[in-house]
Amino acid sequence: MARWLKTSKTVEERAEANKQVRLTVETILSDIEKRGDEAVRELSRKYDGWDRPDFRLSQAEIDACMAQLTDQDLTDIAFAQTQVRNFAQKQKDTMLPLEVETLPGVILGHKHVPIADVGCYVPGGKYPLLASAHMSVLTAKVAGCDRVITAAPPFNGTAAPAIVAAQHMAGADEIYVLGGIQAIGAMAIGTQSIKSVDMLVGPGNAYVAEAKRQLYGRVGIDLFAGPTETLLIADETVDGELCATDLLGQAEHGPTSPAILLTNSEKLARETMAQVEHLLTILPTGEVARKSWEDFGEIIVCDSYDEMIEVADRIASEHVQVMTDRDMWFRDTLRNFGALFLGPRTNVAYGDKVIGTNHTLPTLKAARYTGGLWVGKFLKTCTWQTVTTDEASTMVGEYASRLCMLEGFAGHAEQANIRVRRYGGRNIPYATAASPRQAAE
Repeated sequence: MARWLKTSKTVEERAEANKQVRLTVETILSDIEKRGDEAVRELSRKYDGWDRPDFRLSQAEIDACMAQLTDQDLTDIAFAQTQVRNFAQKQKDTMLPLEVETLPGVILGHKHVPIADVGCYVPGGKYPLLASAHMSVLTAKVAGCDRVITAAPPFNGTAAPAIVAAQHMAGADEIYVLGGIQAIGAMAIGTQSIKSVDMLVGPGNAYVAEAKRQLYGRVGIDLFAGPTETLLIADETVDGELCATDLLGQAEHGPTSPAILLTNSEKLARETMAQVEHLLTILPTGEVARKSWEDFGEIIVCDSYDEMIEVADRIASEHVQVMTDRDMWFRDTLRNFGALFLGPRTNVAYGDKVIGTNHTLPTLKAARYTGGLWVGKFLKTCTWQTVTTDEASTMVGEYASRLCMLEGFAGHAEQANIRVRRYGGRNIPYATAASPRQAAE
């Protein structure tokens, strides 16, 4: 039976914090809808201390940001973007249009249609997370979206040069320096100066995630994303230092980021706990990582590999890193995860920054029903159909008419009947009454 050597905050404690976030977001979005740019400007001043005549960067300002980066910086960004672009293109290449004759004279198909207008949020208030620009803007561009706009908060009182460079190099059509709920609301609702989008994507803090949740339906979203999560599945083929490093490497994201070790070795579990304490004293981001580890870190010891699978699927973590003597067995057996990182030679940071897979992934157990952001999220798979012969229209129409009447839809039945009369020469009566079964009910 699985046993916890370290536990995190309870579900009840987390729920109370979420309640306050929901109320704040609801009020702010309502204000943006009523007052547009005026509300966005007030919110930007209040939360980011940031104001300017136009939150959209000009080409001259973009060029100035680019000039602040070294040649090596730009080369590194270009390398990462090449990996993301290449993988997104390979994914798109698997999404083929379909055309098939399912019955003589009946042809069905589907096509993949890019979403027209996409808004990408790039978090950057605490760290300039330029990698998020690769993951959202590039992927949308590979999908073929017409207009891709971005919003990122100011960093240290100005536009973050690295984020601006990444957005521009990825192909963003409009770049805004706006953060938080005001950025999400402006892109989704639209203001006097910002045309609304059809879909919102990108990670963010709890307020950004809640704003996307409340706007879902008005616009599409990539997924519901909360604080980043990591689950490390390990056995004694690795050591505590490696495990502790990979746990804290994600805990530094913020004070509410869960980092969990799942193992079948109590020896490794205790060694990892000791290494965590040591690393927290030397990591420059140790203060944030310690808060996250103390409140949301967990150590779970299982009796068997099968039990590790069971617990991991119940946790349904965003990132699942596997370092065992049977990594590919875990790959083939695990069901609920955002992304897998298999073996000690890879890690979550590779996926976050450079390797090519997308780092916008499901959190808060959403991995039970969705994967992460990928090129397919920006494509609508739309069906089409055509009937090419009189005989096919007559045959399908007769079935359709009877089934419509079984449901009591006389108007639907007539859509079928008129074609049976015209293309089949059948003298069938008009549908004038509901089906006997419908009338009896």
